[in-house]
Amino acid sequence: MWQELLTQVQAGNTRALARSISLVENEHPGYEKLLQSLPPGQAKIIGITGPPGAGKSTLVDSLIALLTGHGRKVAVLCVDPSSPFNHGALLGDRIRMSDWYIHEKVFIRSLATRGSMGGLHPKIIEITDLLKAGSFDDIIVETVGVGQSEVEIAGLADVTVVVVVPEAGDEVQTMKAGLMEIADIFVVNKADRPDADLFVRNLRLMLAPSFSKHYHEVPVVKTVATRKEGVSELYDVIHNLLRKSHLNDKTFWLLAEKAFYLIEQRRMKGIDKGRLKQEIEECFRKGSFNLYQFIAGK
Repeated sequence: MWQELLTQVQAGNTRALARSISLVENEHPGYEKLLQSLPPGQAKIIGITGPPGAGKSTLVDSLIALLTGHGRKVAVLCVDPSSPFNHGALLGDRIRMSDWYIHEKVFIRSLATRGSMGGLHPKIIEITDLLKAGSFDDIIVETVGVGQSEVEIAGLADVTVVVVVPEAGDEVQTMKAGLMEIADIFVVNKADRPDADLFVRNLRLMLAPSFSKHYHEVPVVKTVATRKEGVSELYDVIHNLLRKSHLNDKTFWLLAEKAFYLIEQRRMKGIDKGRLKQEIEECFRKGSFNLYQFIAGK
């Protein structure tokens, strides 16, 4: 079954792709053989992240319009917070992308974080590799934009775009080092607002190689995504960085990080927190609980 499914995915069958993603998400029997048969993918991953309210979804919508207008085929993964009730994705932000769900050159999938510690989907690596097996020119991953997810996206994407707004001036002054380091491109969206130019100037000063840990100047692009202004310039910068990217030590460190994560996930399979809690309670009642003896027996 999985061999036929892979053949259909490679042929550009979106239904087969959607089904394959569901098989991987739910760890259906045979999904590992499907993953092990994936050919090396050529499509590059563009990560879009940043704080809530920065206009990431509108920016992605504008990028889709630009890319499809040039005849490119685009896959988009939208990683949303999970509903506390059914663990599904909360899709309110995705309404603005609804025009693309039936477009022949666009594949969009919303993924719930499912309680993942970092904020990305627990199967995000596998799903992006599935997309690479399809016939896509570009893969965009938009993250929740909270907590560790910004740093995680840097390990997944070939180019990481961090979206901020002019009002984030005070936040940028105290922006955590991790976020400053992972950005390949900064986008100042809603750049028609007051003080946008001053904010851009201050951001560029902070990103100058003499001040930051970057060894090159990080581009800062102004956009007004609602009017599609600056989006073409943004894609030119993204494309230029992707074109210049090549294998280096960082590439293999990122692959090692992915391998470590996947091995960790596999070895933790079968560990149930509820069962651990019951066993701990039983040991406590016996009056002989020692955490380190407990875990040594696992």
